[in-house]
Amino acid sequence: MNWHAIRAIYLFEMARTRRTLLQSIVAPVISTSLYFIVFGAAIGHRINEIDGVNYGSFIVPGLIMLTLLTQSVSNASFGIYFPKFTGTIYEILSAPISHFEIALGFVGAAATKSIILAVIILVTATLFVPVRIDHPVWMVAFLLLTAITFSLFGFIIGIWADGFEKLQLVPLLIVTPLTFLGGSFYSIDMLPPFWHAVTLFNPAVYLISGFRWSFYGISDVNVTLSLIMTLVFLAMCLATTAWIFRTGYRLKN
Repeated sequence: MNWHAIRAIYLFEMARTRRTLLQSIVAPVISTSLYFIVFGAAIGHRINEIDGVNYGSFIVPGLIMLTLLTQSVSNASFGIYFPKFTGTIYEILSAPISHFEIALGFVGAAATKSIILAVIILVTATLFVPVRIDHPVWMVAFLLLTAITFSLFGFIIGIWADGFEKLQLVPLLIVTPLTFLGGSFYSIDMLPPFWHAVTLFNPAVYLISGFRWSFYGISDVNVTLSLIMTLVFLAMCLATTAWIFRTGYRLKN
C-alpha cells in the first residue's frame, strides 16, 4: 500500500477545503441552521410530537443526513472531476499508485469533509433543540458508512460527468429530492397507504430511518434492513468504481 501517495491526494483535497472555507463549511452550516430556525423554532411548537419526540428534535437526524448525502456527493465528484478538467488526472494514473489507492485518497478526503460538517451541524442543533443519542456506536457506524458510500457515488459521478453542469445534475435533481421525500421532516407512517408503499422504493428512507433510530430508538423501517440497504449500495458503488478503473471509462480518453 502506497501510503505516501494516498496521503498526498488526501492532504491536497483537504487543503482545497481550507482555501474555500466559506463555501465548503460555513455556507452549509448556515443553511442548515436556517432549517432549525424555521422548522424547529417557528413551526416546531405548532406540530405535535412524533413518536414521543419533539418535532424540532425529530428533524435533526434528517437534516444531518441531508447535508451528509449532498456534501459527500458534491465533494467527491468535484474532487475527481477537476483533475480530469485540468488534465492532471493523467499524471495520477501514470504514477506508481494503484486504482484502489487513488479512490481511497479522493473518497477518504470527501468523506472526512462531510463528516466534519455533520458533526458541526449536530453541535449546532443542540443550540436550538434538545438532542439525545440513544445508540452512539450505531450513530457513528451509520455516519461513516453513509459518508463513504455517497463519497464513492460522487466519485463515480465525477468520472461520468463531462461538464460542470452534470456535476450538479445528480445532487440537485436526484439526491436532494430523494432525501427530502425520504422522511427528513416527517415520518413516512404519516403518509396514505399508497404513498407509503411508493416511498419504500426510495433508498434515502432507509438511511434516514436507521440514522434516526440511533438517536431516538424510533424508525420507519427495521434498522437491520436499513443497514443491509446501505451495505448493498456500498457494494454497488465499489463494483462500479472497480469497473471504471478496469476499463478506463472516461479516464483514458
